[in-house]
Amino acid sequence: MAPSPPPPTPQLTAPAWLVSAIRSIATYLGVSLYVVLVGPAGVLIARLFDKPGLIYVLSHGGIGLGLALSGISYRLAGVERIPRGRTAVFCANHTSNIDAPLLFHLLHPRLHLLYKVEFGRMPILGRAARLAGFIPVERRNHDQSQHAVDRAADSVARGNSFLVFPEGTRSRTGDLLPFKKGGFIMAIKAQVPIVPVAILGGRAAMYKESRLIHPVRVDVRVGVPIETAGMTLDDRDRLIGMARRQIEEMIAATAHS
Repeated sequence: MAPSPPPPTPQLTAPAWLVSAIRSIATYLGVSLYVVLVGPAGVLIARLFDKPGLIYVLSHGGIGLGLALSGISYRLAGVERIPRGRTAVFCANHTSNIDAPLLFHLLHPRLHLLYKVEFGRMPILGRAARLAGFIPVERRNHDQSQHAVDRAADSVARGNSFLVFPEGTRSRTGDLLPFKKGGFIMAIKAQVPIVPVAILGGRAAMYKESRLIHPVRVDVRVGVPIETAGMTLDDRDRLIGMARRQIEEMIAATAHS
């Protein structure tokens, strides 16, 4: 089946556009100032005293500030399904730049991420990401990407939960793209559950190729964790199918709620 064409970008009224523009400018300025004022000291203290947890505390503070300034609200359903006291790999659909920070903020106090190598070149945030144990991925370099997945699997086995976007990039239409196998290999190797997560409304908050942030509500649903105990790498396609079906069902349910 051919992918759906990108839906047209809604035309905002002048007042709505102005509100979004003002909030967007305030968000970029406010978060940038937060990073500049808090980031260097936080990175230095975390490094000198071996306290990577401080990076997470400061990150949640910065995301909370960004959400408040931008006017983005959220509704989280299925929070009782989040494994407590257990390591897990959270697997979510991806339509917007809003997705990663919001899910990082909502799902786990110390959620690890795979990040693009370009992000790692940022002077403060890149250093903070490395201290927090995030792992860089060069998507166009297959050997490096595989090495990153292996490193992430080792990190998961040591008790660090990860957030992955198996589509690998943002969907322009909202339709799910084919799933890559890396995150599922991580979960199987570490024998930890995959937790499907659906996010709806991120695209309305921030369209791909746009820097304007709109004050909307984003819905997040947590699915039923899928245990991987006893699975081998031969089961990865079956695991992908199980997670994908849950995400599709949650997206459909959220869209009609």
